[in-house]
Amino acid sequence: MRPLEIIREFWQDLDPSTRLWLGYILIALLAAAVGWSALSAKVQDLEKKRSARETVLKDLLPLKMAYLSARQSSEQMNGRMASLRPDDSLSKIIEDIGIKGKSVKIAPVKGEDRAGFTEDAADIRIDGLTLNEAVNLLYRLEKGSRPLVVKKCNLRTRFDDPSRCDLSMVLALLRPTAGLAK
Repeated sequence: MRPLEIIREFWQDLDPSTRLWLGYILIALLAAAVGWSALSAKVQDLEKKRSARETVLKDLLPLKMAYLSARQSSEQMNGRMASLRPDDSLSKIIEDIGIKGKSVKIAPVKGEDRAGFTEDAADIRIDGLTLNEAVNLLYRLEKGSRPLVVKKCNLRTRFDDPSRCDLSMVLALLRPTAGLAK
């Protein structure tokens, strides 16, 4: 005999109430299997969505960091532009820093006009600085509260005193254009 015939004969030999309960159990098992299949498909769809969103998130995270860095830099520059007074000049800013050396020479240079601001540039030469004073001067210029750009910088040791150096640089003081000034 075949297995299907054996199952059919077993089913026929059962009393009607047992056959009814086994039918209910079989229906419940089939319903559970259909429900499990539907839930499994839904879980697979959700897994695909999650992996796609993780990929998007991995792509957006570096962009977010670049955006936050650019925004911080922009806010810092806006703060520096806002702190600029009309009477500020490169010579006054260098005097305020207080590092002088033996002599300070400031010669104006033609600055550039860029979108949103203009440059007041000058060629500055400071003789007889120690290396520590030169580093402190450059740090205070770049990290100070005024919008300055060090366009070119040259540091040379002196022949007569190797512990001293001469610093020559081209600095540009950024000023907002009349239309963008607040």
